[in-house]
Amino acid sequence: MTSAVARGLLVAILIMTPALVLPGLANDSTQVVLLVALLAAVLTFVEYNSVFPSIVEFRDAAPFNRLRFASLFATVFLLSAILKGMSDPTALTNALTSIGTIVGNAIDFPYSPVRLVVLMLPPDASYETISFVRTAAGLSYMISLIAMTAFLILVRVLNWPARSGAFNVWVNLPLFDPTAGGDVLERLQRDARVNIALGFLLPFLVPAVVKLGAGLLDPVTLQNPQTLIWTIAAWAFLPASIIMRGIAMGKIADMIEEKRKRTYAEAESGLQTA
Repeated sequence: MTSAVARGLLVAILIMTPALVLPGLANDSTQVVLLVALLAAVLTFVEYNSVFPSIVEFRDAAPFNRLRFASLFATVFLLSAILKGMSDPTALTNALTSIGTIVGNAIDFPYSPVRLVVLMLPPDASYETISFVRTAAGLSYMISLIAMTAFLILVRVLNWPARSGAFNVWVNLPLFDPTAGGDVLERLQRDARVNIALGFLLPFLVPAVVKLGAGLLDPVTLQNPQTLIWTIAAWAFLPASIIMRGIAMGKIADMIEEKRKRTYAEAESGLQTA
């Protein structure tokens, strides 16, 4: 229960971070943020305090969810600090802005995801908006790449999740039904490839979809700072999370295949002995 309470509080802090960092938010906006944070905290507590899993995947396969949470929290906090520095600059916000600008300019090359995010802005967007979106997109994309690299090292070098003991597919993959039909190994391998491909394509597809729907949707502006922060954070976090899920499912498929080979080898050895 203590662990579930701590996780719920951390999720609430994550959701409230932009409202806590950014100055001059309206009372109505603050109340909505508090309501959403409370709801997310309660859902997180119920999920992790329950014996039976429901939604959250890899619940007992640390540090998968911890790494994803850390990357999202770092993205939201850094973007909030940079946006705050545009109206209330400090030494910290100036340093973060400089780092983000360097990273954004380095990644902003033709056909890159950052360039596509900048191009989705309306033609009459101000220089301030373009500069912040480039900085935010570059910094968010870099954090997502670091998270994916760290998880790949955990899988390939540190042998995640086998190093934590037995892996329970039912607890860690509650949305995956092994009795739905077909070989479990083939389904896991297919889902892994689909997730990796989808995660790779999303940073390119989302700006294109937003650009095509510009006539139906409001353009990205600085008038709603929290919306802008969460939009950029989701654009970078969701593809990275999907790719990490694909890598994890591929690793589980490899573990099942290795287990089958050992079982078949032991069975054949027993028959030869007999």
